[in-house]
Amino acid sequence: MKRSHFDSSHLMRRAEDLINAASNRYRITVQVANRAQRRRFEEFDSLDDPKMKPVIRAIIEMSDELTQPEIIGE
Repeated sequence: MKRSHFDSSHLMRRAEDLINAASNRYRITVQVANRAQRRRFEEFDSLDDPKMKPVIRAIIEMSDELTQPEIIGE
């Protein structure tokens, strides 16, 4: 039974890319946690992908924003 659409090695690579691109490792970790917390509260209102954990979704979104700056919304 697969929990998400991304395998763990792909997710780890995305997380490493985020950390390597950040000037402060602690700050990017807090940003991911804050985004995951926001998504968890938003999850109650939406049915996007209830099987994907908020922290995984936050890592994916933030790494997409890193590689595709035109989609940054914050």
